[in-house]
Amino acid sequence: MSKLTSPSLTLSRRGFVGGLLGAGITATASQAQQIDPSTGLPIYGNAEQGRAPDVGVFQVDPNADQRRNLSSFRARHWSEFFNEIGVGVILADVTSKALHFWNGDQSIYRVYPSSIPVSEELTKRGLTEIVRKAKNPPWTPTADMRRRNPDLPLRVAGGDPDNPLGPYGLYLSWPAYLIHGTHDTRKIGRKSSSGCYGLYNEHITELYEMAQIGTKVAIF
Repeated sequence: MSKLTSPSLTLSRRGFVGGLLGAGITATASQAQQIDPSTGLPIYGNAEQGRAPDVGVFQVDPNADQRRNLSSFRARHWSEFFNEIGVGVILADVTSKALHFWNGDQSIYRVYPSSIPVSEELTKRGLTEIVRKAKNPPWTPTADMRRRNPDLPLRVAGGDPDNPLGPYGLYLSWPAYLIHGTHDTRKIGRKSSSGCYGLYNEHITELYEMAQIGTKVAIF
């Protein structure tokens, strides 16, 4: 019998493969039990050793949302929703997972990728406006968030690494709805929020400086 088919090597190989499968199952189960503190949903997947921590990791079950990475970007204009621009306009396009911004004299136009709500139930559409701006906004989980995950804290101070709102927040006239930053870049471009719209921290930092209180917002 050749070395390649020797019983001892076959057994060793089986043991090795079995060990890998066992390790994979354990890792997946462990990862699935982790909870995203901002959404109360499980985290799935596991990053490969030596790769970026968000590679292969999903905020929501990838099997439940097969279209999450499809490109659906659409060019939009503020005049589709408002008769006048006022001090500025933000359009939050849920389908494209993108946020458009124009300043009051239209000399500045930006498009930012964003996170969107995890479900249609949590998605509020319509016309609103920015009523308050805050640096290092504190985070208070809503009653619905706490129902989904009773282990959530009552409040997380602004600037805390566990605060999911990032360095800046733009508060809308709808209570508990914000445009904000996030330290977890895996959320951007995905269904990963409980109703808010999250941007990369460098993008919310730029938008925070440009968007004035009274900026009109359309979410559609």
